[in-house]
Amino acid sequence: MMGGEGFRTASAAAGVAPDKAASFNDVVREFMKGLLEMSVEFGRGCRDVVRQSLVTEDSFLVRNFGNDSYIGRKIKVPKDNVLRRLRLFNEYLVPEDKDPLHAWSVILSVFLLALAVLSLSIEYDTAIPVAKNVYIHPPSADRIILPDGRYMAYREQGVPADRARFSIIIPHSFLSSRLSGIPGLKASLLEEFGVRLLTYDLPGFGYSTGSVHTWAALRYIPDRLAGAAMFAPMVNPYDSLMNRGERYGIWEKWTRKRKFMYFLARRFPKFLSYFYRQSFLSGKHGQIDQWLALTLGRRDRALIEDPIYEEFWQRDVEESIRQGNAKPFVEEAVLQVSNWGFSLADLKLQKKQRGKGILNLIKFFLSGSEEEYTGFLGPIHIWQGMDDKVVPPSMTDFVHRVLPSAAVHKLPYEGHFTYLYFCDECHRQIFTTLFGTPQGPLPVNNTIEVEQTPLDDIQVQEDASTQDDFKTD
Repeated sequence: MMGGEGFRTASAAAGVAPDKAASFNDVVREFMKGLLEMSVEFGRGCRDVVRQSLVTEDSFLVRNFGNDSYIGRKIKVPKDNVLRRLRLFNEYLVPEDKDPLHAWSVILSVFLLALAVLSLSIEYDTAIPVAKNVYIHPPSADRIILPDGRYMAYREQGVPADRARFSIIIPHSFLSSRLSGIPGLKASLLEEFGVRLLTYDLPGFGYSTGSVHTWAALRYIPDRLAGAAMFAPMVNPYDSLMNRGERYGIWEKWTRKRKFMYFLARRFPKFLSYFYRQSFLSGKHGQIDQWLALTLGRRDRALIEDPIYEEFWQRDVEESIRQGNAKPFVEEAVLQVSNWGFSLADLKLQKKQRGKGILNLIKFFLSGSEEEYTGFLGPIHIWQGMDDKVVPPSMTDFVHRVLPSAAVHKLPYEGHFTYLYFCDECHRQIFTTLFGTPQGPLPVNNTIEVEQTPLDDIQVQEDASTQDDFKTD
């Protein structure tokens, strides 16, 4: 190795001053040249390895697929026939002064180019129409003020509250609003059964303010909306299914995108806002199966392509995203995959367990109270489409095992949307199952209210009148 003095001497001998040594660019240039030379040598070495391993007479490919192999002898005659016919074909199509290989390469290139142009033109003719822009409508919702100062928007349909035999509240699903309710439900059917239907916007959705995590908005029903019964209990069966061995019955039917969104909601929910802004918060309309990554059956697919459903879906989405904020949707997605602190088993009707110990036993005998029960005391009905790809029948089977008292109505050939959306006969069957024979609204109360005055007030008024007469006299 040359020392520092030797380096200075060599530089001077070459006529290069010590302060004019090679610059950084020259070093990089020489390094790249060496790297390229090494790459070329490496490629040549790989080529030699491939030739020695695959192309020699004792290689695997030559021994099994060469001309002298069993397979080579079998295909030799057909190959020769094909080549002979191609030679005859070349005599008629390929000019004599042209190389057949060059000519056929040009023909193949032109064919592929023409095929690509034709495919693009066909796709252009049959392409999906340009996506419509999202239109935010003027505010048209009735709102009430909750005790904490937030607003809840709601929609009321059917008969008035003072004449309703039954009242129903329907919470809307993800990417929806109070306008959804029961799509296509006729006002005449509500009048026939005497039903009052209430729908509301979840916090942060539509025209409601607040955060989804504020559960008071979901549990508090003001006096103005009192007397309503929940259409379905707010439970989260997904968490129960995923944790009790039923996971793969549903998980396998999900699309890859839906599995990925489920993973993000469980682990990295902040990234969901990016995907939401690329889909339903982008200002353009789309299809429900693409935005929510749903797998739809044949009948559901036909339904969402119907213009009536498309108009309903677009109006519902426009109302749902009117605030343009992704936070409520992220919070709702996290809630749907979280443990809510109770499960389906809590709805099961069962005796309340008494406390252990002698004092609790003495208290039970002295009080003489009857057995107490916990769970949901009313009937539970489940309508399950057998062609439902969104919520498959295996999920309903699990729910029925947990809640044996639930009535499961299995619907052959029905999907996830087809039985509830825009089906007059289906709506009538549901109402008949829930409410029995239609009896119409309650009769109008024509009684005249008479203001009643307490006896003490009457006596005071008579004494005052007597004193006035005495003063006059």
